[in-house]
Amino acid sequence: MDSDEARRLLDAERARLTEVRAGFDDEGLDQSETESVGELSSIDQHPADLGTETFEREKDVSIIEQVEAELADVEHALRRLDEGTYGRCEACGRPIGDARLDAIPAARLCVDDQAKAERQANLGT
Repeated sequence: MDSDEARRLLDAERARLTEVRAGFDDEGLDQSETESVGELSSIDQHPADLGTETFEREKDVSIIEQVEAELADVEHALRRLDEGTYGRCEACGRPIGDARLDAIPAARLCVDDQAKAERQANLGT
């Protein structure tokens, strides 16, 4: 993959992730849980409703954390592009296939090393 195409894909991915993150800006995720639930008092709220709101808040926080991690990967890939190391596996140094980079522009590992990393992560849990 040429560097212009890679930069275009990475910029598009950064824009998409930034838009997703911006969609959560009005959700009150920077507030404490007590401040963010809709009621003035938790006494007025049924425990099941409070549980649902807590679950939704945790889910949103998890999504934001994932988006932030993906944004960091995109920024890392852009730095690698500037350094001339983009498209090479960080583990073995072999080229990462164009099909993989088309699908996941910020990929750090080739398919083989990604599979190894995922197997090791699954063994650790």
